Amino acid sequence: MAEEYPKHHVSIRARYQEYSNVLSDLGKVVRESGPIDHKNSHLIQLAASASIRSEGAVHSHVKRALDAGATPDEIYHAIMLATSIIGFPSVAAAISWADDIINE
Repeated sequence: MAEEYPKHHVSIRARYQEYSNVLSDLGKVVRESGPIDHKNSHLIQLAASASIRSEGAVHSHVKRALDAGATPDEIYHAIMLATSIIGFPSVAAAISWADDIINE
């Protein structure tokens, strides 16, 4: 699955290249600095994205989790695990955003 970013994300990365590079490097260093594998790191980041109700981040981490071998059931479970923390309305929104990617 090819990585596609929203237009505003591409625009920010183009205008602020050094900033963008630092963010990319930070993400890489954090992912590689511990024992959690690539798939599970994206499932964790997916749950965090749901908690801040970021549609773009949910889309991105669903794509990345799928690319890393996650199943749709694992993606939905990662989101639903946050229910007692973020509430059903936030979980329902995140599931609908996950559906956008999974049902493409």
